[in-house]
Amino acid sequence: MRVERDSLGEKIVPDQVYWGIQTQRAIENFPISGTVHPAELPRAMGAVKAAAAEANIQLGALDPKTGKLIVRASREVLEGRFDDQFPVDVFQAGAGTSSHMNTNEVIANRALELAGEPKGSYEKISPNDHVNMSQSTNDVFPTALRIAALWLLERELYPAVQRLREAFEAKAREFDDVLKVGRTHMQDAVPIRMGQEFGGYAEALARALQAIRSAAHELERVNLGATAVGTGINTPDGYQTAVVKRLARLTHLSLRRAQNLVEITQSAADFSRISSALRLLGLELVRISNDLRLLSSGPRTGLAEIRLPAVQPGSSIMPGKVNPSIAEMVDMVGFQVVGNDLVIALAVQAGQLELNVMLPVIAHNLLQSIRILASASRVFAERCVEGIEADRTITKKYAESSEALVTALSPRIGYLTAASVAKESAATGRSVREIVLDRGLIPAEELDKLLDPHAMTGSNEQ
Repeated sequence: MRVERDSLGEKIVPDQVYWGIQTQRAIENFPISGTVHPAELPRAMGAVKAAAAEANIQLGALDPKTGKLIVRASREVLEGRFDDQFPVDVFQAGAGTSSHMNTNEVIANRALELAGEPKGSYEKISPNDHVNMSQSTNDVFPTALRIAALWLLERELYPAVQRLREAFEAKAREFDDVLKVGRTHMQDAVPIRMGQEFGGYAEALARALQAIRSAAHELERVNLGATAVGTGINTPDGYQTAVVKRLARLTHLSLRRAQNLVEITQSAADFSRISSALRLLGLELVRISNDLRLLSSGPRTGLAEIRLPAVQPGSSIMPGKVNPSIAEMVDMVGFQVVGNDLVIALAVQAGQLELNVMLPVIAHNLLQSIRILASASRVFAERCVEGIEADRTITKKYAESSEALVTALSPRIGYLTAASVAKESAATGRSVREIVLDRGLIPAEELDKLLDPHAMTGSNEQ
C-alpha cells in the first residue's frame, strides 16, 4: 500500500495499481452500477493527453524530459495497455471529473515508473500540474467522448450495418421472382415481389446509415483547448490549433477546432444528434425484424412465407419448437437504444450556464447504443438474414387467391363493381377470376393480362 495526498487529505491506495487518490475516492463514493465506461473512452483520453503534452512541449510550456515521459505513458493508455486501470463507475461526479483524474493519475504514475520513480511521487510528475497542463475536464472529457464514438462508428457500426444492408440486397435479388400478396393494415393488398419487399429493407438501412454519418460529422468538431468555460484560460498562445492538429493525426480522425468554444462547451447537442440518428436505425431494425417474425410465423398456422435459420431450440417444454430468436434479440436491442436516446435527451437539456455536467451518463448510453447496434446488425446478418428461405408455393397460393387482385380490375369495371366481386370472393371462397368470368365482366384474354401478378408489381417509372 502507499499513502497519497490531495487537497482533502490523505488516503491509502493499493501500491500495485496505477490510479491514485482521487480515483480511490471515486471508487468509494460511487459504488453504483458496477459498470465502467468502455475501453475506447480511456484510450481516447490517452490520445488527448499525448497530443496535449506534445503541444505543450512544442510551445515551451512543458519541460521536454517530463513531457516525453507523459507522451510515452499516454500512448500506452491509447494502445490499451492499461484498460484494467479505469474502475470508476459510469454513474459518478458530474462532467466526468473522476474519470478524467483517473486518466491523469494512471499516466502520471506510469510516467514516474518509466523515470524510475515510485508511484505517488507527484512532486516530480503531477497528475494536475503536468499531465493536465493546459486542460480541464470540461474540454478533455467531451473531446475524448467524441473520439471514442467516432472510433466505434468507423470500426464497428458502419461495417456491420453495411453488411446487413448487403444481406438484404442479396435476398432482394434472390427473391425478385417470388410473387406474394402485399399487406396493408394487416389485410390483403395488391401483389408485390418478395424481392421488392427485401429491397425496401435494404434501402431503409442505407438511409439510416446516411443519417448517422451526417450526424457523426458534427462529432468531429472539438473544444479541446477551451479548458474550463470555453475561454482557454491557462493555455499558451497557439495551443488550441496545435493540440487539435496533433490529436487529429494521432487518432486518424478528421477533427477540427470548433468555431465557438463557449458554445460547444455549454452545449451537448451534438451527442443528441448522433443519438437520434442511432435511434432511427434502432427503430428501423425493430420494424424489419418484426416483419420477419410475422412473415415466418407458423409453421402451420401462421403466414409461413419465409423460413428463418434455426439457431436454437425454442422451448423448454415443447419439443421441436423453433423461435425467431435472432429477430427477437434485435427487437430488444432496438428498445434499449430508444431508452438510451431518452436518457441522452434528458441529459442534454440538463446543461446549465457554461457546462453540461451530465456527460458521464451521456457517454455510457451513447457508446452502448453504438456497440449494441453494431453487434446486433452483424449477428442479424450472419445468423438470420443471410439464411432466409422463401416458400414459393405458399406465396404463390396467397397471391393468386387474394381478393385484393380485384384492385387491378377497378379502372376497367369500376370501384363498386370491383368491390362486389371482392365481397363475393370472400364470402364464397371462389377466385376473382372465376367470378369475373361468370359475370361476363371482362373477356378471358384481357382478364389474363389484367391479373398478371408480374405486371401488377412493376412501376410506370421502371
